[in-house]
Amino acid sequence: MDANEILDYCLTKKAVTESFPFDNETLVLKVDTKMFLLMGLERQPLSINVKTDPEWSAELREQYPQITGAYHMNKIHWNSVYLDGLKRDLIFKLIDHSYDLVFKSLTKKVQHTINNS
Repeated sequence: MDANEILDYCLTKKAVTESFPFDNETLVLKVDTKMFLLMGLERQPLSINVKTDPEWSAELREQYPQITGAYHMNKIHWNSVYLDGLKRDLIFKLIDHSYDLVFKSLTKKVQHTINNS
């Protein structure tokens, strides 16, 4: 799986925007104004940072050596996911989970606007 596949998948979701607020290499994907995924485009192996429910984070980190607390982020809520060796379905599930968590944190008004756009 490569960066373009990740980006294409994320852009199918409602109200997703992409930007480079930190540097020219770290792609940030947001739903409305809140980040749900970061991806270092120049890093090898390719990895993404996604938001994850804290209980599921603990399970994932025990089960997969490719999933760790996210560097420079709140490690309770964010994971770095090194894509090598992980199944495509799991990667998409992690992206969906991150998007859903962030979407649910938006105000009801913003959620309604997005859902009806």
